[in-house]
Amino acid sequence: MKSTLKKMALSTLALGSLVVGSFGISISENEPKVVAYSSYDEVLNFPTERYPLTADHISDAIAAGHPSICTIDRDGADANRRESLAGIPTKSGYDRDEWPMAVCEEGGAGASVRYVPSSDNRGSGAWVGNAIEDFPDGTRVKFILN
Repeated sequence: MKSTLKKMALSTLALGSLVVGSFGISISENEPKVVAYSSYDEVLNFPTERYPLTADHISDAIAAGHPSICTIDRDGADANRRESLAGIPTKSGYDRDEWPMAVCEEGGAGASVRYVPSSDNRGSGAWVGNAIEDFPDGTRVKFILN
């Protein structure tokens, strides 16, 4: 019985240590405080079935090392678009899709650019624009491909 209680106490202590390490618990003299860390503020579930070619580009770009998190920066969008599309000619019936998007602080020079049929790209752009319209600049949005 003593051995079982001792094992349970050690297990509880070990679990508590994991929780403290995971959540950054800081205990002051007056009161305990738990701080959860996150690298994003919102999650956007991108509809891959509706916009499959844009979704393929986003997926491939993330797999190649581009971020899945977009920090909204509407004021920087025009400059980012100029930087990311510089030297890439237009192509009839297609848009030059960028990931990270121009509206993202992470966009601009070095972004992945792919030709995507205009209907797919513009539909997805309108969908994202509507989804983020109420988020203020500086909001970090994690894109999940569904």
